[in-house]
Amino acid sequence: MRIAVFGSGAVGGYFGGRLAQAGEDVTFIARGEHLRAMHRSGLRVDSPKGGFVLQPIKVTEDPGQVGAVDVILVGVKAWQVPQAARSMRPMVGANTWVVPLQNGVEAPSQLAEALGSQHVVGGLCKVSSFVAEPGHIRHVGVEPYVAFGELDNHPSQRTEQLRQAFARAAGLTVEIPADIHAAMWEKFLFIASFSGTGAVARVPVGVLRSVPETRQLLEEAMHEVLAVARAHAIAMPDDIVANTMAFVDSLPPDGMASMQRDILQGRPSELASQSGAVMRLGQEVNVATPVHRFIYSSLWPLELRARGQLQFSL
Repeated sequence: MRIAVFGSGAVGGYFGGRLAQAGEDVTFIARGEHLRAMHRSGLRVDSPKGGFVLQPIKVTEDPGQVGAVDVILVGVKAWQVPQAARSMRPMVGANTWVVPLQNGVEAPSQLAEALGSQHVVGGLCKVSSFVAEPGHIRHVGVEPYVAFGELDNHPSQRTEQLRQAFARAAGLTVEIPADIHAAMWEKFLFIASFSGTGAVARVPVGVLRSVPETRQLLEEAMHEVLAVARAHAIAMPDDIVANTMAFVDSLPPDGMASMQRDILQGRPSELASQSGAVMRLGQEVNVATPVHRFIYSSLWPLELRARGQLQFSL
């Protein structure tokens, strides 16, 4: 398979790197100093699952140089997906298909709008990783997991072929869920609630889950996502909140979500694609989401500041 990774940071760098390590034909799309470092020294991945360096590596900033590929893994931030979809068109041939791996549940429809629904599947991943420095990805926690599936949940040769490629790669688990929409929403329930409450409280998960007031806020945020999902006819398990809270309790106490780190460090974040999306999707089905509205409204001035649209000192 010819695989392109559009967005080669913490997510794309890890999962694309594992595929390349296993011998797959992978081209990375990167930019800036990250691109230059990968040209100079390849891609380094440090992980409790085993570190590695890819050198030489196929990397470019120009999708037009790559040509049509079999699969595109989309590793950009959720708010970058619409622009990424337009930029990746030179790599989309008649049989190319695209797998979104970012947080949120809106990427498949955004990609389908730009590229055509026949080119898009649903997807998600779980990993705690970050760009330690240009050309260097560090995986620090959470068992790396990737899942994808056709949007109508029918079995297909193309998803099975990619599943087998991931299965040959070390350091991760791969799955084709019976219901990709439910799988995406189950992750969304966790990440939107965890990211939002952690960011607004400005504390790591060990504090978030141990202080009764913030723990209750986190659970209420999860129940809102559950209500919105069910109103959209997503088949969510009855014990999803309890199971997700158990997962939160298993995380390293100093853990933070990427959205929380971005907000605390003054960078543009996925706020609009997480708590903002909970609000929008709730409004579509007349489900109130007061916790996520509070989170979004509280953090939005910081988001505007990070995007250069509002100036103030802290």
